[in-house]
Amino acid sequence: MNLFDKVSTGLKGFDQVIDHLRFGDNVVWQVDTLKGYKDMVHSFAESARTENMRMVYIRFARHEPVLDGRCDKVYHVDASKGFESFAIEIHNLIKEEGRRVLYVFDCLTDLLEYWHSDLMIGNFFKATCPYLYELETVAYFAIRRNFHTYSTIAGIRETTQLLLDLYQINDKTYIHPLKVWQRYSPTMFFPHLIQDQEAVCITSSADASELFTSINRGEVRLDYWNTIFNNAKSMLDASHEQQETVKRQLMAMLIGSDSRMFKLCDRYFTLRDILAIASREIGTGFIGGKSVGMLLARKILEVEGGERFASCLEPHDSFYIGSDVFYTYIVQNGWWTLRTRQKTPEGYFKYAAELREKLLHGTFLKDIQEQFIQMLEYFGQSPIIVRSSSLLEDNFGNAFAGKYQSVFCVNQGTPQERYEAFEQAVRTVYASTMNEDALTYRLKRGLAQKDEQMAILVQRVSGDQHGDYFFPHVAGVGFSTNLYVWDESIDMNAGMLRLVFGLGTRAVDRTDGDYVKIVCLDNPLRNPPMSEEDQKKFSQHRLDLLSFTRNALESKDLGEVLLLPLKTEKELFASPDYVALARMRELGYRDFRMPYLLDFRKLLTETRFPAIMREMLALLSKAYDYPVDIEFTANFKDEAFKINLLQCRPLQTKGLGKTVTIPELKDVKDCFFSGKGNFMGGSVRLSIDYVIFIGAGAYLKLSEREKYEVARLIGLINRAMKGKNAMLVGPGRWGSTTPSLGVPVHFAELCNMKVLCEYASKKEGFMPELSYGSHFFQDIVESEIFYVAIFDGYQDVIFNPDRILTAENLLTTFAPESGRFADVIHVAETVGMELYSDIVTQRLLCR
Repeated sequence: MNLFDKVSTGLKGFDQVIDHLRFGDNVVWQVDTLKGYKDMVHSFAESARTENMRMVYIRFARHEPVLDGRCDKVYHVDASKGFESFAIEIHNLIKEEGRRVLYVFDCLTDLLEYWHSDLMIGNFFKATCPYLYELETVAYFAIRRNFHTYSTIAGIRETTQLLLDLYQINDKTYIHPLKVWQRYSPTMFFPHLIQDQEAVCITSSADASELFTSINRGEVRLDYWNTIFNNAKSMLDASHEQQETVKRQLMAMLIGSDSRMFKLCDRYFTLRDILAIASREIGTGFIGGKSVGMLLARKILEVEGGERFASCLEPHDSFYIGSDVFYTYIVQNGWWTLRTRQKTPEGYFKYAAELREKLLHGTFLKDIQEQFIQMLEYFGQSPIIVRSSSLLEDNFGNAFAGKYQSVFCVNQGTPQERYEAFEQAVRTVYASTMNEDALTYRLKRGLAQKDEQMAILVQRVSGDQHGDYFFPHVAGVGFSTNLYVWDESIDMNAGMLRLVFGLGTRAVDRTDGDYVKIVCLDNPLRNPPMSEEDQKKFSQHRLDLLSFTRNALESKDLGEVLLLPLKTEKELFASPDYVALARMRELGYRDFRMPYLLDFRKLLTETRFPAIMREMLALLSKAYDYPVDIEFTANFKDEAFKINLLQCRPLQTKGLGKTVTIPELKDVKDCFFSGKGNFMGGSVRLSIDYVIFIGAGAYLKLSEREKYEVARLIGLINRAMKGKNAMLVGPGRWGSTTPSLGVPVHFAELCNMKVLCEYASKKEGFMPELSYGSHFFQDIVESEIFYVAIFDGYQDVIFNPDRILTAENLLTTFAPESGRFADVIHVAETVGMELYSDIVTQRLLCR
């Protein structure tokens, strides 16, 4: 080897033992005290200075500096920001420093103070050292002996080039090489006594035995994480003040700290509660926002509700896959370099698809696999759902609604088949962190560079077996505040529900061709604005359920499902449709089943369900001191029922704003549109610079491919509208996945709009959906987009599209190649146009 490829430890005798350090070496010292490491660093630094080599000190621990004044640069890196931020900052500074630099790191064991996990220290080492090797550096690290698990040490041994035991006994210093990569001599792996610059090899069995019998080798060690929680159990009999101190330490490890959610959890959870949560965690790290929200809501109802809700709440037995498992999965599969590239501004979208594909095909550590198996054995063949629970999800200000995936596991088949399906579900949730919508959401909200480790919530699916299917009787989303009102008599503070029959997937998504039941909890039978003849058309006709025979999520027609043994009377949910019955008889049909309309009339009038939901929402909102939204299921036996509270989070709402005076309209032709109710966004007076209008008739004539082209063009126009007050107006449902029901845009393709309008067109069959509560709605509110539904032809509604269509069409100004869609998309500059809304009077005017 060339002499210039060798580096000295500063100890000439030990250099001879290991045939010098080489560029690319990572050197890990196992020490009993920091003093021993400082001595080794001192010799290394003195040699570097003599040889005029650049030395950099990476400082992150609270311990005293191990290097004073003998280096060219000191970097202070904040480990408390989290694993990813810490690891990427170090990666970037190593990149900036370049090749053949010497590094000294603080003692890695001190990272336990911030991350509480041996696993994550091993991950950091495995993520960082290959890059140091690639840049031909020499880096010194230290770990304290008998602090870390054998698996952590094994991972470090596998990754590093040199692993050296350092002992200081009776004022004597010994170095025992355990690994020296690509170097060998007959005496290299004996212990060596360091005497000044000499290294004396201890080959005598008597001397070696005497040395090693004086050393405490330690016992089998648990991960530091488990040690902390095991020690905390002994505090259950301590004083209240002592328990509270320990509880907050554990909460910081499971939940995070310094947030409104932390303060709420501190108010309601006890030490025993936190230990119970920890006992159901797989791996280590945070349990994520969705898990915290669900657990906190249940605890609030238990504490504040007393016995009021005890009889009607379904217990939960969820598990939590800790957020550390996510990064471990990336690091152990060798994708960390790709992850760091993706986190750069230029690589944020560029590398996302590649990383997403890799996340779908990785392997998990054996220890994690075993914990997965034990959890699945616990659930048996009960269906489960694997849900995202990221660090920022379901928190104040950031709902991440629908951005990450959740996956149902019907849990049928052999144990191996069930395990493989579950493992793939976890991979799918992890991969969804790289979805374009999620990335755009994070970027738009200034979260792109924040740690967003993905924890996972594994829940037993609520419901029962009905024939060959499994589903709950009802599911939905509930809101403590109803900002979408269509009648001034509606009590906004009574709350509302978005209710479906079957699985709740149809309550949180804008389900194509189907509609949910909107329930105002001050008067559950009040219907949204539509004619009697539209009641059936705009109701739920299909439901989602889990098929045991197909081992998959399916959709079925309501008529088929009502024939199943529902274990309660179907009339709770559906009423006979006598209008349809009469019509069928008029047409001469004789052999047919009674048609039903899913209106939940009996459920809403003859059970305590709506009253209980209203009380729950009010109680949770009071405790949060903020409006909330929840996801729930309910299962009935006769008139008794059990509610399963699946999720709770602060409701993202725009303030009501000050009262706005609506100008008087002297002529109905003097406005673009006007009406009462059917808007969301509070009281506003907003100038409108541009209106982008989609004509229903022209749009409907397009082929399906052309309809998707229109959606992409909207995305192009959306980018040009950034910073402008633009209004997007279209038929039916924005964001529909069925182009015949509305323009199939992604939210990222309309996120710069200030106003979003959906208008009804009976002739073409388009109808806006009262989508309050869907994931699409959450996006609209969080982005502070004002929403309007225009029901042309209904009482108090004025709609004059010609006010836009007679203006010059600027479509090709924003999308030069789009001229062939000029009869579909009309872009008008609307200088002087203003939108007025008043939440008190429920009046709306755009002119």
